[in-house]
Parts: sequence; structure tokens; C-alpha cells
Amino acid sequence: MTYNPDIHHRRSIRLKSYDYSSIGAYFVTVCVQGRACLLGEIAEERMLLNDAGRMVEGWWLKIPDRFPQMALEGYVVMPNHFHGIVTIVVPEHNMPPCGEGCAGYPYGGKTGHRHEGKTGHRHGGAPTVGDVMDWFKTMTTNAYIRGVKQSGWSPFAGRLWQRNYYERIIRNDAELAAIREYIDANPAQWHNDDQYPP
Repeated sequence: MTYNPDIHHRRSIRLKSYDYSSIGAYFVTVCVQGRACLLGEIAEERMLLNDAGRMVEGWWLKIPDRFPQMALEGYVVMPNHFHGIVTIVVPEHNMPPCGEGCAGYPYGGKTGHRHEGKTGHRHGGAPTVGDVMDWFKTMTTNAYIRGVKQSGWSPFAGRLWQRNYYERIIRNDAELAAIREYIDANPAQWHNDDQYPP
């Protein structure tokens, strides 16, 4: 698959009026700060994950455990970035009731907190794509720091991930199929990727 700016651009196209807790599929990309290749390497058009890359993959796969409204459609860990499709499958009105403090329920309700391993999220109600990505980036950053300290992983400068992430609302089955194809083909297209290091 060739580069398609409608699918695979790096600038945010977040819609100001869109409810990112709405049921639907979203294509997300998060990039390592400075395009540092910390997550593995491409060999013979295949991604070979190192321990850090396997850690990132592991936290991605835990998203439905942390956010039961979310399902995962496809993903790829690349040497210095990550692509994935996350789908919100449960509407807010089908969520269990949640009062002040919301003990035992992972989304925090009216007193929800921001991610960082805590229960809840910043605005209460249904989690958004942003909540999921904030949690994913926090968990992987914390685990990476442990890897640096305990296992000698290459340190990163400042932060592991770039401050923002990129997402696209997937609007139909044809677009979903094209993005799945793009994800699957990403390792083979590494030398043409705009995240390929200079």
C-alpha cells in the first residue's frame, strides 16, 4: 500500500465538536520522541520487537481490560512509532451507574482522575479515545523507565512519546479495510515511512 494522506498523515485532525466517546472505530498513531528507534528493528520487511517493543504491545493488548467499552481491531509496533485501531463498542447509557468516588468501578464518575494508573479519567462519564491514549502512553512510559533502570534499555531524552497523538475517525468499512491493510503492510514500507530516521 502506498502512502495515502487521507489515512496516514501525522497532523491531528481532531474535530472540535466531535464526541470521542462515541461508538465507532478510530485509527491512532503515537510516535517516539525524536524518532528514536527504541522498540525494535525491521529486518527483511518484518518487525522484530525488542523487549521494549514487546512491552508496548503488551500494554496495548491490556486496553480492553482497563476500558471494557474498547475493542482492538489491529495494530503494529514499529521501531519508533505505533499504529492501532481502537473501537468503542458500548454506549455511555449502557455503562453501570457510578456515583461520587465510584469505588470499584474503573472510570471514576463525577470525581474521576487523569490516568497514570489510577481509576477514573479526567471528565467522568464514558472514556474517550484521548483517555485511552493518555493511559497507554503513561503505562508504557512508566514500564519503559523501569526497563531502563532494571534491564539497561536505551534511555530516552525528556519523554518517551511525542506530546500529542494522531487519530482519524474511521467512517466506513472500506476505510477500515484500507487502514487494516496499511497497518499490515507498514513494516514492508518502513524505508518509505515519514518516521524513518534520517
